Amino acid sequence: MYINWKKSIFVVCDIAIVAYLLLAVTAFNKPDAVSTLCSEVKIDVEQNIVEGFMTAGEIKRILTQDKCYPLSKPMSEINARQIEESLKKSPFVENAECYKTQSGTVCIYVKQRIPVVRVMADNGENYYVDTHGSMMPESRFVTDQIIATGNISRKYAQTTLTRVANQILQDKFWKNQVVQINILTDGSVEIVPRVGDHVIYLGAPINIDKKLERLRKFYLYGLNKAGWNKYNYINVEFDNQIICKRNKRKK
Repeated sequence: MYINWKKSIFVVCDIAIVAYLLLAVTAFNKPDAVSTLCSEVKIDVEQNIVEGFMTAGEIKRILTQDKCYPLSKPMSEINARQIEESLKKSPFVENAECYKTQSGTVCIYVKQRIPVVRVMADNGENYYVDTHGSMMPESRFVTDQIIATGNISRKYAQTTLTRVANQILQDKFWKNQVVQINILTDGSVEIVPRVGDHVIYLGAPINIDKKLERLRKFYLYGLNKAGWNKYNYINVEFDNQIICKRNKRKK
């Protein structure tokens, strides 16, 4: 029987090359993947004009509690999807993304739900409302939020109150000036400023931006000269006029 040695040699070489590649993948790549540990966790919490509840420390606490904080764990055992789902369970997280790098870093990005007002209604309910009008539970976290009091139903809070609070917070001046919103029985709005011994009546919750701009001009050209504590009640409900009640305790 004739044997083609030349052809046989090529076949043997091909087999040897394939075997070597398989051994290389098994002997080198797999051990590296197993032995590579997470050396760094980068946590990025989206910032906003309004302070939220989530911090890098709180994210670490949530993941540690769920036994999926990745630091010092083998990269091959870290489940990015599990980390995302763990964070999304929090009522204060809108979205979470996680990915791993070849250098042993786990990157976590969190978009948090931003509370715009804390509701402490006459009916005893206590909760937060976010920028989209969704309710958030009362929190152990301390944050400098506008307080809303008075006759507030959940529907009013999620629609009208959210819109009013967003308009206030979008203006840097009023964001720092307004500390309380009070809703009267007819749904009209009062606000309590940080500076000045007075309450401001906005009336129906419409044209809030125009009313606040008119009030800002009154602050600038009126109260700056007359004194911030001269009046105890300022009504800006109607166009082209501002009605003030004098503070009887002040001359």
